[in-house]
Amino acid sequence: MTFRARHCLMALLGVPAIAAADVPDVAVDIPPVHSLVDRVMGDLGAPDLVIQPGASPHGYSMRPSEASALESADVVFWIGEELTPWLSGSLQSLAGDAESVALLDVPGTQTLAFRQGATFEAHDHSHGHDHGHDHDHDHDHDHDHDHDHDHDHGHSHDAHHVHTHDGTDPHAWLDPENARVWLDAIAQSLAKADPEHADTYRENARLGKEELETLIGELEERLADAHGTRFIVFHDAYQYFEKRFDLSAAGAISLGDASDPSPARIDELRSMVNELNVDCVFSEPQFNPQLVKNVFDDTGVNTSIVIDPLGTGLAPGADLYPRLLRQLADGVAQCAAEG
Repeated sequence: MTFRARHCLMALLGVPAIAAADVPDVAVDIPPVHSLVDRVMGDLGAPDLVIQPGASPHGYSMRPSEASALESADVVFWIGEELTPWLSGSLQSLAGDAESVALLDVPGTQTLAFRQGATFEAHDHSHGHDHGHDHDHDHDHDHDHDHDHDHDHGHSHDAHHVHTHDGTDPHAWLDPENARVWLDAIAQSLAKADPEHADTYRENARLGKEELETLIGELEERLADAHGTRFIVFHDAYQYFEKRFDLSAAGAISLGDASDPSPARIDELRSMVNELNVDCVFSEPQFNPQLVKNVFDDTGVNTSIVIDPLGTGLAPGADLYPRLLRQLADGVAQCAAEG
């Protein structure tokens, strides 16, 4: 029974709503967003995760239980259709009455355009924390996704969607300053849906923001000796983290986690390893690490470090987000130490 249905029933029966019944049903898309929402909800409840850990968000076939979570949701928090174009149609058909909050559209969110090409040597690293251009949330979302949402809303969802790398890079959760902005937006939406616990949501968000501010300082110190480290990532998902902490990715093996690298792209990267002074090539747990090892092992670069933008292998919950960022920082710091 949904939040709205419970209140209608209680009104008909003349029964006052108890505190637990006032907490809205909440659904989220990916584990990092689940972590932020869980931090704001605290002891009042927990959000339902639609895309399970280890799965690609760009194309996903929902299980019946996940579709049911959307159907019963009062509030849905998701990155936006730039990350999950298939989810837009599902929200309309399954969660049409829910408040839908696309975090990329939250005012104050800093966004970046996708980088092009296998190597990023033209990338400007003199940015500090000014992201080089205006990242106001009213940016032009000129992305080129396939929005043919031909879903069977009997809960069999086609996972094969075109995910092109034009327009806005959706991996904005890897900038903790964006996460701090989103905590306030999450608290605001939950307070609107559940005024009785508004102060709790806002206080949890305030504490979460303080924790992230401390985390940013911790990671800046952790990465202080890594600014000159050059690395290649498996797919171009990390530029928000790079820019926040003044790091220098040299290129990406794959355009995205929804596509396989072309032989030509791999050859280009192999030939550029020495020219770009690459120290490491990072693997990701969702993909065969042997591919990275086979392609780059004879170049002499470190291929043993695994990083991940989604927190695969971490237990969902409020601690996942800071643990995810620490894992990324540890991977880069290890590369710097061993490079």
